[in-house]
Amino acid sequence: MEYGFHLLNITGIYVILTLSLNLSVGYCGLPVLGHVAFACVGAYTSSLLCLDFGWSPWFGFAAAGFIAACTGVLLSISCLRLKGDYLALATFGFGVIVYSVAKNWAQLTGGPLGLSRIPAYSVMGVDLSRPRAFFPLVAICASVTYWIERRIVSSPFGRVLQCIRDDEIATRASGKRTIWFKLQTLMLTAFFAGLAGSLYAHYVTFIDPSSFTVNESIAVLLMVVFGGMASLPGSVFGAAALVLLPEALRFVGVPQSIAAPVRQMIYGGLLVVILLKRPQGLVGVPILR
Repeated sequence: MEYGFHLLNITGIYVILTLSLNLSVGYCGLPVLGHVAFACVGAYTSSLLCLDFGWSPWFGFAAAGFIAACTGVLLSISCLRLKGDYLALATFGFGVIVYSVAKNWAQLTGGPLGLSRIPAYSVMGVDLSRPRAFFPLVAICASVTYWIERRIVSSPFGRVLQCIRDDEIATRASGKRTIWFKLQTLMLTAFFAGLAGSLYAHYVTFIDPSSFTVNESIAVLLMVVFGGMASLPGSVFGAAALVLLPEALRFVGVPQSIAAPVRQMIYGGLLVVILLKRPQGLVGVPILR
């Protein structure tokens, strides 16, 4: 039972990451390839404030979102005038930089050894370190993230984002400051990713750079595409499917010596078939460009 709640907790954290990335990639059309770097910033911010300064994990949670949002603003100022592949490469490089800092600045981050004994969340003296106890927290955070993003994308602000995605030149010609809208979008994306990073750090109580590689950013992007671009239900479905599907494949009856490669082959094959048959994702709708 605890293992089941653990999977649900990890799924909830990925749901927050996927929802936040879909805001940039799906709704605004920004090809962000270093999304997990914001989660890394949030995780290390929250952990270091608790370990080095004795802050409460709840204050660390708020600080994680704020510092990650500031990082998103800095990234926006430096590269949002880039477009297409150039912006994708710039955000990819940002992810590599954050990972390298986490790995090599050992005096601050612990380097490859990471940070351990990160305090868990607690409510009125009740420790939330166990999976069953942590689940209500991650469920509430994921639900609130979904509700906020639903309000954003259905607002005039969200409609401008979709106009930027479909035709930025026409949007700019209509008098909208597209750079300002994209900056706010990336800031919101980074904010929610930072919160997800803090949740992860205080749940597993240990972090190291291997949890925030570029491969993780690609995995989150795959969840967005798999579930459906510009679809909030698709983000939830994509994250749940790609977290839980590999676990379900553990029960495929194959010899133990080749179980892992066979699971990966089945997993990859299913992804290829689904994306070929429904390029808009399982829940999403086609986006006209």
